[in-house]
Amino acid sequence: MFIAGHARLPQGMAAKSLFGTLTITAEVDIKYGVILEASCTLATDHGSEFIGRLLRGTSLMDGVDEQIEKTQKHYSGKATNALVAALKDLNLHFRHNREKEKQVAIG
Repeated sequence: MFIAGHARLPQGMAAKSLFGTLTITAEVDIKYGVILEASCTLATDHGSEFIGRLLRGTSLMDGVDEQIEKTQKHYSGKATNALVAALKDLNLHFRHNREKEKQVAIG
């Protein structure tokens, strides 16, 4: 599945003037919740690719604590809180889509 999580960016960031909000998009294996690819709307491609590499291979099945911990440990910038909020929103969308898939399979 392809999902997106959104969060507000803090004032004074280049990405804020470009996008207004921070978005993390992820291609996720629906059965195991593993993030296959991810990117985000940081101002530079390098930042987006870094976040993608950081998240790739992690699973959303047990929530986003692992992804939040990795982000807080390895990303040092003004967008840290926005990245955490976007990860939480991404997880919410993942859970919602998994529930829809289960209901379709049952019904």
